[in-house]
Amino acid sequence: MGRYKKIKVSRTSEGVKYYRNPIFPEIPLSSDDTYAITTAGDRYDTLALQFYNNASLWWLIAGANSFKKDSLVVPPGVQVRIPANPSNVIDLYNKLNDER
Repeated sequence: MGRYKKIKVSRTSEGVKYYRNPIFPEIPLSSDDTYAITTAGDRYDTLALQFYNNASLWWLIAGANSFKKDSLVVPPGVQVRIPANPSNVIDLYNKLNDER
């Protein structure tokens, strides 16, 4: 998906380039969402590969859950929500970051 592809580059008054921080959407609950109990070694990227066939969509699963997000590792033995329709969330993400 290349979620950083549309993030705009800005410059400071001294001319130094920097990337703006992306804005992530709230991920709405759906009755079609999938729930899984994690085991030791599960990570957001491997769950995304398993459920979406695309490891780069790990941020969708991380964003839908309230666990620590500074690592791809998911705590074992917890229930994680896998959003049912990643394309809707990707569209929201693109819209939020296109408007800036």
